[in-house]
This record gives sequence, C-alpha cells and structure tokens, in this order.
Amino acid sequence: MNFEITEGVVNGAQKVVFYGPEGIGKTKFASKFPDPAFIDTEGSTKKYNVRRLPKPTSWQMLIDEVKSVINNRPCKTLVIDTADWAERLCTEAVCSRHGKSGVEEFRYGTGYTYVAEEWGRFLNLLQDVVDVANINVVLTAHAIIRKFEQPNEMGAYDRYELKLGKKTTAQTAPITKEWADMVLFANYKTFSVAVDDKGKKHKAQGGQRVMYTTHHPCWDAKNRDDLPEELPLDYSAIAHLFNNQTNVTPTVAVPPVTNTTPQQQPVVEEIKVEKELQQGGIQETVLTENANVVQQAVESKLPKALKDLMNQALVTEKEIRRAVSMKGYYPEDTPVENYDPNFINGVLIGAWPQILEFINTNVREF
Repeated sequence: MNFEITEGVVNGAQKVVFYGPEGIGKTKFASKFPDPAFIDTEGSTKKYNVRRLPKPTSWQMLIDEVKSVINNRPCKTLVIDTADWAERLCTEAVCSRHGKSGVEEFRYGTGYTYVAEEWGRFLNLLQDVVDVANINVVLTAHAIIRKFEQPNEMGAYDRYELKLGKKTTAQTAPITKEWADMVLFANYKTFSVAVDDKGKKHKAQGGQRVMYTTHHPCWDAKNRDDLPEELPLDYSAIAHLFNNQTNVTPTVAVPPVTNTTPQQQPVVEEIKVEKELQQGGIQETVLTENANVVQQAVESKLPKALKDLMNQALVTEKEIRRAVSMKGYYPEDTPVENYDPNFINGVLIGAWPQILEFINTNVREF
C-alpha cells in the first residue's frame, strides 16, 4: 500500500485554549476571532453583541450543538465559553449514566476516569469541527492557583492552572492542553514600586492586562508560531495567524442566533364550529382540532434539560411514554413528570441518542 507524501505549511483552522482569572476579558477576547459563534455554558455573553447557540442544559445538548456546527458550518470560529462549566455538564452526565449522585461515589476514583474518557471523546468531536468543517475552536476557561512542588526540588510555589474540576484536573486538563495548538494565559501584570528612600518597602502598582504564550514555572502556555513570550491582551497581537485560513462556505444559511429561549408556538388549534342540531333546534358549539397541527411537543412540568432535547428532536411526551412502555419501564399512561428523577437523568437524558433512535425506529410513523 502506497501513501501520498505531502509537504509545506498547511493553513487551516486552529484549536485555541484561552484561560485566565475571572474578569480578565476572556469572552471579549474570544469575540474578536473571525466570525465567532458562542456556545455559552455559563451565560457570560449577555452583555456582548455576539451570535450564540442556545445555552446547553445537558451534556447531550452540548454535543448536539457541536454536531450541528459541523453539519451547517454557520461560522468560522466556534467558542465554548467556558470549558470548566462544560466539564460540569460532562460530570453530571457521567454520574447520571451510572446512577450516582456525585463523582465521589465511584469506587477507587473510577468516576474521574470515566469523566476523562468522556471529555476525550468531546475533544475528538471538536477536532472534527477543525478537520471536517475547517472552523476554529476556542475554549475559554478560568484559572486556578495551586500549590506546586517539583520532584527533587526544595520548597513549593504557586502556579496557575486550568480550572477543570478538582481531582479531574489531573486527567482532563493535560489532554485539553495537548489537544490545543495554542494555549494562552491571560493575567494582570503588576509592578513592585519602592515607597521609601532605602528601597525596603514596596507596593504593587499597575494591573496591565497581558497574555503569555510559552511555558513558565508559574503557568501553562504554548504556541507553534514563534510568538513573543508576552503580548498585550489584544486580539490584534495574534490576528495575523488566522488571516490565511481558507474561507468556509456554509452549507446551510443560518441566521444569527440571539434568543436562547425557544419560542413556544401554539401546538393545537381549536376551531369553533357552530352546528345546528335537528332535535329541538338546539345550537351546540363543538370543538374540533385542525388536522394539520402537530401534537404538543413538551409538557411544562418536565425538567428543562429533557424539554430542550425533546424540542430539538420534535419528540412529544406521548412518544416518550410509548417508548418507555415498550421497554417495560413504566405503564404508558404514567406521566413523564412522575418518573423517578434518577430514571429521567440517567436514561432519558443520559442515554438520549439511544432513546431517540428507538423512538424513530419503533414508535414514530413516518
């Protein structure tokens, strides 16, 4: 078997991790990337005039939104804001899938391994955004200060790290940094200024916002473009790295998304028909349903995470009840809101792709 050998620089989409302390301007910085669309996991884009997908209320919804970006290509940059809040959804999904109330309930730390494996699959999906759709991916994240002590060294010191969970940081943070083409750390740069004649007393001044591009004992950072070690916190400092990206032509025209709450449309139209009865000349008002109007998709009392998935797939509560009944979990006349919460979270939400496939195959009539 022969393989073609290629050479030269390949200009394409890039994977960027941008992290720093709260309030440093991560969202604003990410909004400067080419034609961005946000998946706002924590609601931090409300004050910015940006395009955004609906806020994901479950891990599966987040995955579905990323897949929709791959298929529709509505932007040139996909921003996940923030990665640490996305990891919370990941952890909740893993716990629900295994019937645990928290990741600490898993024995011997296997829960953290499950989370890392699930997070790795998510990074593979984001890799498809880059490779298949040629769309940049930017993961913003918060920074956390941890005490660090190197082997065979005396003393310890503080360093900034990606805030990806607690114990999970030992597994999810490294693969996230490895996955990225560029890891940028933003922080406030302060200066120590002497306040006495002898220079023994100092105070901090400044607070200039900067970003670091290379590794340092006190933070993680990297780049593959020979950037200076320190740059002002301004997108223009790295804009030239994205100017050569091949333009992406959307396969489907997608208008800007500004409203994260789906508009509830009337689902059943009632038409009053005046019918003259022959017996006694009595007039009766009869309510009939328009045959062309679909059944109601979601009941208001269902968990929002489940409602969002049902709305996205146009699945009705009746179809849910039918599928659950065919699987032998609950009688068909049992309202979904009366299901055990662990069943809703672990099966209906946690295994939504399988539930949807079963409904499409065995319940719906096309």
